[in-house]
This record gives sequence, C-alpha cells and structure tokens, in this order.
Amino acid sequence: MNLRRLLAWTAAPLAVVGSTLTPGGTATATTTASTTSTASATTAASTASTSQTLRHARIDWHACPDYSDDVLDWIGFPDHAWFKAAMNRADCGTLDVPLDYADPSGRWISVALTRLPATDKAHRLGSLALNPGGPGGSGYLMPFRFAQPDRPTADLNKQYDLIGFDPRGVGSSTTVDCAEDGVGAPPTITEAEARRVYAQLVRVNQECASTDPEFIGQLTTQNIARDLDRIRTGLGERRLSYYGVSWGSWLGPVYRNLFPSKVGRMWVDSVAPPDPRLDTFVAERAAATERDFSRMATWMARFDDTYGFGTTGSQVKASLTALQRDLDAHPKEFTGIPVVFDGSVVALAGSQPSPVWPQAAQVFAELRDATGPIAPPEVAEVFGGEPMEPPAGLPARSNPTANQAIFCNGDGGARDFESAWDAYQERLRRLPITGRLSSFLPPCAGWPLPVQEVRLRFNRAPLVLSGHRYESVSVYRWTHDMKAAVGGTTFTVEDDVHGSVIDAPDCAAHVVAYFRTGKPGASGCQGVPVPTGPDAGPPAGPQVAQAGRSMTLTPGWSVERLPFD
Repeated sequence: MNLRRLLAWTAAPLAVVGSTLTPGGTATATTTASTTSTASATTAASTASTSQTLRHARIDWHACPDYSDDVLDWIGFPDHAWFKAAMNRADCGTLDVPLDYADPSGRWISVALTRLPATDKAHRLGSLALNPGGPGGSGYLMPFRFAQPDRPTADLNKQYDLIGFDPRGVGSSTTVDCAEDGVGAPPTITEAEARRVYAQLVRVNQECASTDPEFIGQLTTQNIARDLDRIRTGLGERRLSYYGVSWGSWLGPVYRNLFPSKVGRMWVDSVAPPDPRLDTFVAERAAATERDFSRMATWMARFDDTYGFGTTGSQVKASLTALQRDLDAHPKEFTGIPVVFDGSVVALAGSQPSPVWPQAAQVFAELRDATGPIAPPEVAEVFGGEPMEPPAGLPARSNPTANQAIFCNGDGGARDFESAWDAYQERLRRLPITGRLSSFLPPCAGWPLPVQEVRLRFNRAPLVLSGHRYESVSVYRWTHDMKAAVGGTTFTVEDDVHGSVIDAPDCAAHVVAYFRTGKPGASGCQGVPVPTGPDAGPPAGPQVAQAGRSMTLTPGWSVERLPFD
C-alpha cells in the first residue's frame, strides 16, 4: 500500500497531506446539469415561503441497475444471490429538485434514490432514510448494506422501507466534476514550501469553483436537507425517520432544524460539531489523535515481551519518539516497496484505532529492528503490493468535488496562510508523535463562493446522538456540544472506532430498538473491544472486522472511508 494513500486521511475533509494534496480541480469538468441561478443561503422561513411555488414532488421510478458479480465482490456483497433478490424487490428512481430553493422557477436538477420496502407490511412503521457521510458519499446502496442478513441492522427492513439516496452532486444524481489536479508537498515541510503549496491550493480551489459556480455554489448541507424533505414528500410520508453517520450526523440535525415537525425518529453516530469550522475541526481532531496514541502506548506496555518498547505508557512513548527521530534522520527503504519510511510512518501507525493496534505495534517493532533491504513481513503486508484494478461498471461511491464544495460553502473558519501555519507549528510542539499528520493548510484557501453558514436551533424533535468516548475522527466532546445546541439524547459508545454503532452487535441492538419503539433502552454500549493481545483476531462485524485486519485510512468525514466500507 502506498504511503501517500495511507497518509491521505490526515487533512480530511480534503486530501491535504505532507506527501500529496488533491483538493480540487482545473477548469475542465464534466457535468450532467447546468444552471443560471445564483448561489444564495435560505432560512427555514424562506423555505416555507417558496414551498408554495414548488412543483409536485413526484418520484420517477424505473428499473434498478444491474451489477456484475465482480462489482458485487468489490463493493462488499459476496452473497450474490441475496443481493440480486433484494434488488429485484427494490425500487429505484429519481426526483426533480430546484437547484436554488430561493428561485424555484430557475433550473432544476435530479436526485437519485432507492427504496427497499419493508417485508412486514402489516407492522410497517414508515420510511428510514440513510446517509453514509462524506460529504460526497453515495448512499444509493446503503439500504442493502443495512439489510444484509449477517448485519445486526437487518431486522430494520422488516418494519421500515429503507431509503438510500445520492445527495446532489454525487453518484447517479446530477453532478459536476472538477478535473483532478494534485499539488505535491514533501512529508516534512518548510514554511517556504508550505507557502508554495498554499498558492497552488488557492489556484486549484478557484479553478474548481469557477468550473460551474452556479451549480457548485448550491452544493450545501442546507440544500441537501431540503432535497431530503422533497424525498419525504415524494414517498408520501408525513414524517421521515433518519440514520446518518459522520457528516451524516450534521445533515440530520440540519434537516431537523429546517423541518422539526417532519422528523419521525432520528439517530446520528460519530457526531459532528454544531459549528463545523474546518480550522477548529482540524485542531480538535489532532488533539484527540494524540490522546488516543497515549492509549495505544499504554496497551503496548502490557506486551513488552512482544514489542520491546517499555513496560509503562511513558516508556513506550519515549521509545517511539526516539524511533521517530531516528527514522527522520535515517529513513529506511525496502526492495519493491515505493515508500520512504521516515518519522511520518510512526505518526501514521500511532494514529490508528484500537482494532489495528497489534498490527501497528508490529510495524513499529519491525521498523526499529530492520537492517536489510528485504521488507519485514508486517511492513510488507501493510505497505507493499500494487493496487487492484477496479472492475468495469463500478458505481461511484463518492464525489470529491461535492465533498470539497459542501465543506467550503459552509466553512466560516480562517483561510489565511499565517494562522493555519502558526496553528500547525503549535500542534507540532504540543503533539510530538501525531501532530505532523494534521493539515498545515486551510483546506478552503481561495474558495471564492459565498459562505452559507447554518445556525442550529434547539428543538424537541426526536434525536439520539451517539458519540464514541475515545474516537479521534469525530471527537467525543462534539456529541455533547451538539446536544447543547439542538437538544436530543446522548448515547455513549465505549470505543474509538468511527461509525461502529451499527456494526458492534451490542450497540446495533439499541439502534434497532430505538427505531422500533422510540427508546434505545440504554444510555450507552461497549462497542468494539480493545484487542486482548498481540495475536487477537479481527472483531466481529463487517466494518470493524476490516478495521482489525489492516492498518488503513482513518479519514473521518473524508469520503475515502465511508461507514460501510
């Protein structure tokens, strides 16, 4: 696995990292819809005032797509017969929505959706919309993820129609795509180099936004929430239930803010902050990553006979700090692996969630002890090999342009070089092991389109907010910050795995209970357990098992790792 790809999580939501930066694109693009309307932010009141002029929300149902067995294997549906049977009973459609809800007489675009009907129609409870995060993640096949027989959420499809959708700008919905234009930067960077990359970032952000500013300017969380309410209307539902994770935990409260009387039951996991400024987001997430590294060090100390870094957390941290400095001074390379192993690899391995600790700790030990050109086994497993070629017909699972636009159109944080660089230098001082993984640039630098901030209001519409006590991707404190801003009930997961509440069986049971009865039945759950030792196998559940199999991306809101990956 290429180190550039492994490090690509560090500056999520945009891929701004020490080795590669791909925040946007050039002025060339492909688009499935053009528009002449201008970007504007609208409030709940203006949404209500324009709703009288919106044409009827009619879903055009059509045949669902057919996927080859190779595609099904690639996207995680190994039981081909089950998937095809589920697709045969599903409904697929599109819904027209105004590009700009303040100007419903202007250009309209389409949103693609799927419906997997409830199997127990006599006890049907309504429609449950699902969002995987991103922003820019495709939710088109998410109902099938939930309904897979081996998943603890499968029973939800008995009483709910499960609704998946591609938000505007994503997948089978109307999209616009900036051409990729990567901006390179070394893993460790000087201020002069950082200023050069900043100037390039400004250029590509401006070029991307100018590709189709009318469309890109309307890629906002507020508009996606309004699209979701048109889906509700098109389905004929008085109220809509909702489950969202990561960025989906921001979309849910925004929908609830605009349409409180239309909410059925809502659960959001790995909760976003109520004011998602990217400068604050980067800073708080970096601090949480270093805290979680301290937990890893304490765990490694229990197994000093295996790893040999010390018998206390403090000793392990001191040993790993020394290893990081040594690799920075004397980087290592191995035959057949296109990676230069400097101190950034220690930061990367030290940022992993607990299911990966045995593998990450083994990588530390092998890098410390390696002397020859042949890669040690765990290093070769994690970093070696060529990427597999995806099969033909693979559906789009994310849209980088939508990811960037949705964030930047709502980001009220600082975008100047000086404040970002000063904050990065301070993180390097305070967070010595993992601080270098945080972004040294403001991801929305130079973004020229108007910021459309959302001010959430407290209300009493149903809402459960599940936060993970030790998570570094969606910081646990944000769960309580969101509750203070909007209301609802908190639910604590005692793990550090992003979005695990629907995969850890003891937690998913409470999610299912809530959507059935309106009550989760508890105030928390254990979640994904910490490995019992160096030889611990992957935990149960499709997503968390994958997290335990390999050191991998942990980008949070970034679309590179969606909750059902």
